[in-house]
Amino acid sequence: MPNLLAYLVLTIWPLVGIMLFRRLPMAQALVWTILAGYLILPPPPAAFDFPILPPLSKETIPSITAFAIIVFMMGSKLRLMPESRIAKLLLLVFIASPLVTFYTNQEPVFFGIVGLPGMRISEGFALMMQKFLLVIPLLLGRALLVGEDGQKTLMVALFIGGLAYSLPMLIEVRLSPQINNWVYGYYQHSFAQSVRFGGWRPLVFLDHGLWASFYAMMAFVAAFALYRAKAMHSPKTTLALSGYLGGILVLTKSMGSIIYGVLIIPMMLFLNRKWQIKIAVILTALTLAYPVMKSANLIPVGLILEQAASFNQERAGSLRFRFNNEDILQERAMIKPVFGWGSWGRNHILDPVSGNIKTVTDGRWIITLGVYGWVGFFAEFLLLAYPIFAVWRHSRKPGVKLPLLTAPLTLLLAINLVDLIPNATLTPLTWLMAGALLGTVENIRKAAAPPPPTPKTYTTVL
Repeated sequence: MPNLLAYLVLTIWPLVGIMLFRRLPMAQALVWTILAGYLILPPPPAAFDFPILPPLSKETIPSITAFAIIVFMMGSKLRLMPESRIAKLLLLVFIASPLVTFYTNQEPVFFGIVGLPGMRISEGFALMMQKFLLVIPLLLGRALLVGEDGQKTLMVALFIGGLAYSLPMLIEVRLSPQINNWVYGYYQHSFAQSVRFGGWRPLVFLDHGLWASFYAMMAFVAAFALYRAKAMHSPKTTLALSGYLGGILVLTKSMGSIIYGVLIIPMMLFLNRKWQIKIAVILTALTLAYPVMKSANLIPVGLILEQAASFNQERAGSLRFRFNNEDILQERAMIKPVFGWGSWGRNHILDPVSGNIKTVTDGRWIITLGVYGWVGFFAEFLLLAYPIFAVWRHSRKPGVKLPLLTAPLTLLLAINLVDLIPNATLTPLTWLMAGALLGTVENIRKAAAPPPPTPKTYTTVL
């Protein structure tokens, strides 16, 4: 169980946010309030779980803090809503769909002698509030992380955060993942999953080793992108530190994130920015297509498992376990395909005697599909994907000059979407990247818009 310090740190984080906003420019303060909270605050189960309200945790407290401070500082000058009608519609459906999910899930569900209650209206509103809290980084990133300066602010923070986080990561690689236990009094995940390739996989204060490895990949890519864009004062130092972060990524021992890093760096080296954006669009489209193709049995699962087994039998077994659970959970999701099963774990299969959950949800897509149905899935994933498609559309227009860091940031967001198929690595940083890209596209659109016509004046001759 979390100790007193865990709850104390969650409680005082708004004060940390106030200090950051007093000392830093607003865009930097926004990024560091959310990023530092993500890296430092205790992971679940440490949270304040009040009645009716969604849990207040490391995922939401930094976002609420930044939102409250920025609203106080900017007042009516703050424009939160996207300008695109498509983005507005996706945002509305994303936030409001839990109310329909509640309406279609008021009946109890039974598994043998074990039953789960129907949803109540208060839970529908709580899920709506949770959705709004999740999307705050996108809204704030769209407003403040605009253009070259905003993207550089985000990338530099990912880079510096990665350097700082590398030290506790190295400690855990050597001594085993114990820092969260030492500081906050509990181990946040199954310890057995921290053993990989004869060594330890670091977690520090993140939910799982996969999360830590994915962040190491983001920091590595951000450092290399800053070097390629010549955005730092000392390119040689930046390149050297990028290599160091690449070594940290390898030490995290998560093959998925290592493969992502190995793929992105050559793209930035040998492809121009337009091709990088095209590849990001292809990866995003494949991500959106995966659940539909899985439902239609168009994914070559057998071939994928065969290739995985040729590389590593243990990883192939893990992948087979994921696919089996996906099949079971997707079959259940299709009983209520439009708006899903809602909360209380109704999207799972329960043991009919003990009531224990028998299924495991790894990928974000299957979680969202089971809880919120196809409407919730497409609202969430298209809201994240829309900035990538918007960047691509504007990159094809003649005369449009994108900021130098737009392409690597688009690739990072696309890779994060890809990772939501096997894992649930949807974090505030994902939403922040999407917001920065959306704000950049809107800024480009404004700059390219023709000036309003000058009103004609008439002279009266007497």
